[in-house]
Amino acid sequence: MVLSRYALQTVRARKGGFIGALLALMCAAALITACGALLETGLRGAIPTERYAAAPLVISADQQVHQTTVRNQGGKTKVKHKAKPLTERAWLPYASVDAVRGVDGVRALVPEVTFPAHAVRPDGRGLAQGEGGASYGHAWTSAALTPFTLTQGHAPKAATDVVVDRELADRAHVRPGDRLTVQATGDPRTYRVTGIAAPRGGDLRRQTSLFFSAAEADRLAAHPGQVTAVGVLPEPGADAGRLKRDIGRALTGTTAQVHSGDGRGPVEFLDAGSARVKLISMGAAIGATSLLVGVLVVVGTFALAIQQRHRELALLRAIAATPKQLRKLIGREALLVGLVAGVLGALAGRPLAYWLYGRFVALGAVPDSLRPAISVFPMLAAVVAVLLGAWAAARISARRIARIRPAEALTEAAVAPARLGWLRVLAGVLALAGGIVLVVVLSALHTEAGATPVSLVVVIVLAMAVSLLGPPLLRGAVALLAGPLRLARTSGPLATANLRADAARMAGVVTPLALLIGMACTVLFSQATLADAAQRQAREGSRADWVLTSSGPGVPGAAAAAVRQTSGTTAATEVVRGTVRVGLDKYPAQGVTAAGLADTWDPGVRRGSLDRFGADSVAVSERAADDLGLGLGGKLKATLGDGTPVTLTVAAVYADGLGFGDLTVSHALLSRHIDNPLAREVWVRSSGARDQLADAVRGFPGVRVVPAAEAVRLQSAQQESDAEVNNLAMGLVLAFTAIAVVNTLTMCVSARVREFALLRLGGATRRQVLRMLRVEAAAVLLLAVVLGSGIALADLTAFSIGMTGDASPSVRPLAYALVIGVAALLALTATALPGRTALRPRPAEAAPARE
Repeated sequence: MVLSRYALQTVRARKGGFIGALLALMCAAALITACGALLETGLRGAIPTERYAAAPLVISADQQVHQTTVRNQGGKTKVKHKAKPLTERAWLPYASVDAVRGVDGVRALVPEVTFPAHAVRPDGRGLAQGEGGASYGHAWTSAALTPFTLTQGHAPKAATDVVVDRELADRAHVRPGDRLTVQATGDPRTYRVTGIAAPRGGDLRRQTSLFFSAAEADRLAAHPGQVTAVGVLPEPGADAGRLKRDIGRALTGTTAQVHSGDGRGPVEFLDAGSARVKLISMGAAIGATSLLVGVLVVVGTFALAIQQRHRELALLRAIAATPKQLRKLIGREALLVGLVAGVLGALAGRPLAYWLYGRFVALGAVPDSLRPAISVFPMLAAVVAVLLGAWAAARISARRIARIRPAEALTEAAVAPARLGWLRVLAGVLALAGGIVLVVVLSALHTEAGATPVSLVVVIVLAMAVSLLGPPLLRGAVALLAGPLRLARTSGPLATANLRADAARMAGVVTPLALLIGMACTVLFSQATLADAAQRQAREGSRADWVLTSSGPGVPGAAAAAVRQTSGTTAATEVVRGTVRVGLDKYPAQGVTAAGLADTWDPGVRRGSLDRFGADSVAVSERAADDLGLGLGGKLKATLGDGTPVTLTVAAVYADGLGFGDLTVSHALLSRHIDNPLAREVWVRSSGARDQLADAVRGFPGVRVVPAAEAVRLQSAQQESDAEVNNLAMGLVLAFTAIAVVNTLTMCVSARVREFALLRLGGATRRQVLRMLRVEAAAVLLLAVVLGSGIALADLTAFSIGMTGDASPSVRPLAYALVIGVAALLALTATALPGRTALRPRPAEAAPARE
């Protein structure tokens, strides 16, 4: 009780000394809360339904790919079951729900087919979509699932009829009897608008709906005998929970699943279901990185705070305070500071989480159909984590002062120890060795999902080594810089003497600066390395003269056929893209038409040939072939995007996996198993003029002809846009590190009021002291730049070897200069401003002041 009272009095009396630790812990709590909120949203965020609002129960196919492993260990059999989400919509055989018709309480089953369908203007320009951005076609028979009702006109009867929703009708200025061109899953087609429909509960926010006759919808969906989902309309008064159980029993033996409530949302919004997995992995990754950075920063902050109180703590040891009492005192002080910081940070983390979610939605990484679920649990977790972190950091930082003898404590309070403790040296060497091992491991990783988190851990572990071995590193740097520092006349020798005498404190400033530089360079240039390698491979692997692209949903097959008919065209390769799972691992894949493939594409084939590439063939990148143990003629068992299992024969192994995906299969195969079968692009080998090709595709809305080099640049721009999500997420960690830099420097300078007063009493002018501070900051900054850049270089080189096979990472000179410039600005500003404040008191008054 006495220690707790004394701890509270100490915190009150030394607010300035604890403010740095408070700020560091508060930032850590805010980040942990925000990351925890993202994780919670991924785990239990609601996905409300729109289309199926009138159907209490919805039956769909299983949207997971499953893997069961059986292992025998020590005579015991262990069965593990894992599942991963499919990236495309799994279709359900309609006959599989026949048994549901006889279930008591079922009034009707309403089959639903959903497929991309986009309205375009008569002049060929695409109509801007509504808030949700998605536009789907359905059969009018499924309108009851929302329900949609006609406000004008009549239902579609013929294959050329279409009913549009009210929002689209207003946007397109169409009325019953007007003509409307629709780009669905095949060639664009003009329909007659027979009616306008509106949902009973108001316009749908996240999608546009077009309704066709049942036969036309089945033709456009191109999945005969299959449906997207089946809505169950119960009898009046039927109990939905009991009915769901009965339907589940009736579906036993099939892959069909029954959903109710918010469980219907993922059936409708597949992207929201996939976004859950992304948020879980992103929240966990950012949270873990933030926690590691936070531990490193908070330990350094507490070490500096305790170092500034060395005289006070030494006196406590001298008047018979035991090591245990001293550790308890420092621990309770840390808990008090941690509690205040945790609560304030958790409160700040909640709006930060909403802001981060909004940015992810704006960047397209998360659809707004997935609603944020932010409870009090991330805030509580943040407070607990900060309390534990503060207590552990304080105990670690107080280890030396608590265990040494009282007389030695007083000596160390006056003169900093010249040598590090052997435990600290051992820990620093182990951290350095661990960082080297991680660099070696990183050079052997070939997937972005595996390499990216390891690259961040490398920076943190090597920064820990810098933190532990900082004082001798700083002394070595000062020895090398002693000559140049003398050029600064009076300020140079003063700065040199301070850096040598107080290496422990100044080394505490090097660590966050080196961490900031290393982390920023790794985040920026790892993405640049991948983007440049992909762009280079795509550019070198393309033999096309021109590329057809689309500003709409894609390039229809008729557009490619029209180009093939133009004079001078020797080949036109249609390309679709998707993902394929091998086991549970996901690989980017492309589907290409085989005719004339060698004329438009050269991916750097190392083994095999593309000459006999057929419907059952697969070409594999070298990275994927090594990972999967595949060779020529080998059999690849994979699961396509919609859950269809296939077995393909390896026809070729190529080098350019980053530019074209790890797997290449036939266009006919992949396009049948993705939601949008339209070509992403068409590679054209032609001696004809651009205008000639443009004339051939003029009748296809949104399709344009661009040079092959421009198409590569467009693809690279899309990849850079995707990288913005990672940069945004890691930007929070970098901001935390930048705050730690300012915080540490401010603490370090503000504690030197008495020292500055003594210098001025000894004859130094105010300007000379400030110049000395600038020289010290420049020396510390130079060491941090060398260490941070060295860490980043080792990290990025290993990353580049593993991901691209080349030991030359891409570094943007301007971006690197900006990183160093920001670090320099932070260091100089956080030195100059507190320095001026520390010099305000009169020397005669400040010199005898307490520590």
